[in-house]
Amino acid sequence: MTVISGLRDRLRFKRVDKLVGIAVLTAVLITWSVLVGFDALRIFVSEANSVGQGQYTLGKAATYVLLTLPRRTYEWFCYAAMIGTLMGLGSLAATSELIALRAAGLSKLRICASAVLALSLLTALVALVGETIGPLGEQKAQSLALVAKAKDIAIAKGGGLWARDGAAVINAKRARTRRVKGEDEVELSDVRVFEFTPEGQLSTLSLAKTAIFAHSDWTMQDVRRTEFKGTEVSTTIVPNMHWASGLDPRVLPLSIAHPENMATRNLARNIEYLERNQQDASSYKRAYWARIFYPLNVLVLAFCAVPFAFGALRTGGLGKRLFLGMVLAVSYAFLQQSIVSVGSVYGFDMALTNILPSVVLILLAGVYFRRSA
Repeated sequence: MTVISGLRDRLRFKRVDKLVGIAVLTAVLITWSVLVGFDALRIFVSEANSVGQGQYTLGKAATYVLLTLPRRTYEWFCYAAMIGTLMGLGSLAATSELIALRAAGLSKLRICASAVLALSLLTALVALVGETIGPLGEQKAQSLALVAKAKDIAIAKGGGLWARDGAAVINAKRARTRRVKGEDEVELSDVRVFEFTPEGQLSTLSLAKTAIFAHSDWTMQDVRRTEFKGTEVSTTIVPNMHWASGLDPRVLPLSIAHPENMATRNLARNIEYLERNQQDASSYKRAYWARIFYPLNVLVLAFCAVPFAFGALRTGGLGKRLFLGMVLAVSYAFLQQSIVSVGSVYGFDMALTNILPSVVLILLAGVYFRRSA
């Protein structure tokens, strides 16, 4: 009973949790606003350069940026959490409040737990945004830009692509980009090409499993081509066929939902589809497990720099501690991305590759707090 009572007393919400939580959340929100604001401004300037292309106006450029804000807040939150946590605890250190808390008997781990608890609530909210309005806003933004810049191409509600190519109408259920031997390729899946006569009658229907743009040319694979001539219908099946299409592959990336911007359920559906058709799903698996471990990675990224906020300020200065902490945390982010990229190239398990850096850092943090308790 004594052990349980002591554990309950340690876990009970205290005034120190409120003090640390307010300091951390305030710094995180300010940092987050600055990062997202600068990124939005950068994108707006970039989109402004496209004004006048088709029916793309300055108002549509501003709307595009606003629709992508939820996705940008999701992407920048991990860095805002790391920098904001450091700044929040650093402000407490600068006013000697951290020293007072330590003198009152609170361990470094307990103070860090208060910061992580406050941050975890905001992380859960951001993760929810990344699964709901983030992908939805991104899809609407891409659709807005695509329709305005290329009037003959549109995105259907379910994410399918519709395009007009002269007298032909093209439909593809899925589209994606990839790099093969250093060159960019665009791949359309479940393609249907409707060709019409000048009188508007259907003359040819081509069904293809995929259509790939590579080496400045389109190639259709597993093609079933049906021709309509009066009352006669003829069908031919060929494994590969050259596709003389004027469909601009430079515009198509606007219609493609990149894995990093998709919700977890959509990633899982794409992985299942690609594996069922024996296609490479590594990019979707990478994005899927990054989504799953996003909350953990955010908290670990913030936690890895927290120790730099402790200690006497005379041993190097608060500015130096903050700088070193940020360098360490950013280095960890790049290291994690490198490990995940290597794992993707060599076919390692994506779940293990994504969680391994966080586990190692948690163990190192445990050793630090044990020694400095």
